[in-house]
Amino acid sequence: FLFIQAASFAQTTWKNDKMHSKLTFTVTHLMVSDVDGLFKNFEVTITASKPDFSDAVFSLTADVASINTEVDMRDNDLKSAHFFDVATYPTITYQSSSIQPNGKDHYKLTGNLTMHGVSKPVTMDLLYRGTVQNPMSKKDDAGFKLTGVINRSDFNIGASYPSAMVSNEIAIKADGEFGKTQ
Repeated sequence: FLFIQAASFAQTTWKNDKMHSKLTFTVTHLMVSDVDGLFKNFEVTITASKPDFSDAVFSLTADVASINTEVDMRDNDLKSAHFFDVATYPTITYQSSSIQPNGKDHYKLTGNLTMHGVSKPVTMDLLYRGTVQNPMSKKDDAGFKLTGVINRSDFNIGASYPSAMVSNEIAIKADGEFGKTQ
């Protein structure tokens, strides 16, 4: 009985399934239209010991050079020193520090976001969509959706662009499937 109880609370590690995960953002241009983009290359690891992920710790690293808005000229500008300065700051990281319940399967996830050499605490909304056995791999997969808003000015991104040109508020959305690795 003690072995079964200990096993049910053992820490597990989960990694994002790249084919079923997406990290996106939306900004408003000239206060009249939304522009969407994504980071094509990113890694997320979750560690948890509770099956409802109420004690989960999330770690994210995104390759800024993989930014894609479907317009090469804009992508190149975003990679330049005008915005992300990929040559100096090639990654974005997020390390969660706390997770608080906010309704059934909903949480407030707080952690440190580091972009453009600046680290700030950020709280996001997290939805746990459940865990199922993947019929292909026969392993457990868990699903999550993360949403929130950050201010680009907090991270000195695009400082020479007024918010009337490029919104200061950036909507973040991440959807993903995570495969249990241990």
